[in-house]
Amino acid sequence: MKAVIALGANLGDPRTQVASAIAEIKNVLKVTAVSSLYETAPFGVPDSQPNYINAVLTGETERKPLDLMNALLEIESALGRTRSFQNAARLIDIDIIDLDGLFMESESLTLPHPRAHERRFVLEPWLEIDPAAYLPGRGSVSELLAALT
Repeated sequence: MKAVIALGANLGDPRTQVASAIAEIKNVLKVTAVSSLYETAPFGVPDSQPNYINAVLTGETERKPLDLMNALLEIESALGRTRSFQNAARLIDIDIIDLDGLFMESESLTLPHPRAHERRFVLEPWLEIDPAAYLPGRGSVSELLAALT
């Protein structure tokens, strides 16, 4: 199954944190493309947080959705992620954006990611590595990105 994974960090050394997460994700799935790093302002929080470093990668996996999510949560934890409140500054954040077009809603995982279509820091790097990217239920990533401007 094709997985689209978004990463972000804005505490510690964010570039190193994102690079470390990508290296660890390569042990979880077969990474096929990695975007450039993007520096973006925090989303949905006061300006008191530092800017984020974001990236998106694609890969292939045979893992079931919750198994993949749990593996990514373990990477977050190993890299020092603690959860305090929504949109809090963080050492690393790893989200599954899409998993082979699967629609799923559980207490711990919603696919595709329910807010990806609103987030330039997801759409821009995703479009960089996949010009034909499509967010199931929302449309082409290029059109979604154009709608944000």
